[in-house]
Amino acid sequence: MKRIVYTICFFLLFVADVSAQKDFASMLDSLVNADPLCETSQVGMMVYDLTADEMVYARNHRQTMRPASTMKLVTAITALAYLGGDYQLKTSLSYSGEIENGTLTGNLYLVGGMDPMFEQTDLMDFAERVRFLGVDRLRGSIVTDCSMKDTLRWGEGWCWDDDNPTLTPLLVNRKANFVDRFVRALTEVGITIDSLTLFEDFPPLDDIPLMTCQHSIDQLLLRMMKESDNLYAECLFYQLAARYGDRPARAIHARTLEKQLVNSLGLDSGNYKFADGSGLSLYNYVSPEMLTLLLRYAWQTPQVYGHLWASLPVAGQDGTLKKRMRRTPADGNVHAKTGTLTGIISLAGYLTAANGHEFCFAIINQGTMHWREARDFQDRVCVALCGK
Repeated sequence: MKRIVYTICFFLLFVADVSAQKDFASMLDSLVNADPLCETSQVGMMVYDLTADEMVYARNHRQTMRPASTMKLVTAITALAYLGGDYQLKTSLSYSGEIENGTLTGNLYLVGGMDPMFEQTDLMDFAERVRFLGVDRLRGSIVTDCSMKDTLRWGEGWCWDDDNPTLTPLLVNRKANFVDRFVRALTEVGITIDSLTLFEDFPPLDDIPLMTCQHSIDQLLLRMMKESDNLYAECLFYQLAARYGDRPARAIHARTLEKQLVNSLGLDSGNYKFADGSGLSLYNYVSPEMLTLLLRYAWQTPQVYGHLWASLPVAGQDGTLKKRMRRTPADGNVHAKTGTLTGIISLAGYLTAANGHEFCFAIINQGTMHWREARDFQDRVCVALCGK
């Protein structure tokens, strides 16, 4: 008797789930078909029920489109998969030579780790550490090691007139003038420099470590995703590139690992184009399906998902979604990455649907000249999925 009751209950739940999936699909079809935006521009969308492990809705989901800043999801998920959540970004200081009567006759070495969070206060800590050795005069050279990455300062496919970050391993307050600031910092703590000589891109030899400044991948992800910071995304992209093993690291190394991950999802990475880590490039091409399946992979991989979830903007609450979907069922529910380029508006992430299931989704509006209309459309989709 109990077996019969269980069978009936299971059947009823199954029927209810099927009915709910049909309701979601019908509702989204109505939204798309009724919106004039979808007549004059392209929309690609995929919605996936993570709880039931099945697709809920797809519209042009395999068409390749420019992702804008939802490309940061590709960077973040791949980096967490290959680097791990304990990964640290490092910038280090060391020296060689002899210290006698307060004079260091030798070299100071600065090894860049492409850390966008390294600030002036960290640089002053470096200078103070040299002074702590009893050094009040430097008679030698300041040597920089930027061999972590290649010498390209911009990403492939970036527009020359955009607000592009400078890509170099030695950064302070987001700028590339690291050595000039370090020299000033040494002077400020009372260290005199005799006939300074600078050497670039030489790795330290027989050096003695002095100090390493470290920041976690979680710290980086928080700003990269919440505020959609392009420099932070490119720095993580090159951390991933360095993981490939070759020095200097190049963008192609990061792309190779991204393609490996995409192929592992049962997709063909040859159908997509990965150019940079931030989405600034006009050469990036992905599909809503690819983004959705990456989000599904992250959800199924706890060591990835925990770090990613904490970094995503929350509708009506913070980041680039702070002013969107307020006072709706999506407020505080939708955790997603936004994207904006001329003609491109995108949104991809997670939500809890009206039926209590966890969903992931990706929406790309391409060819729209009025960004507000596209964002309003995406917000309506999310609100409809979250509940009435």
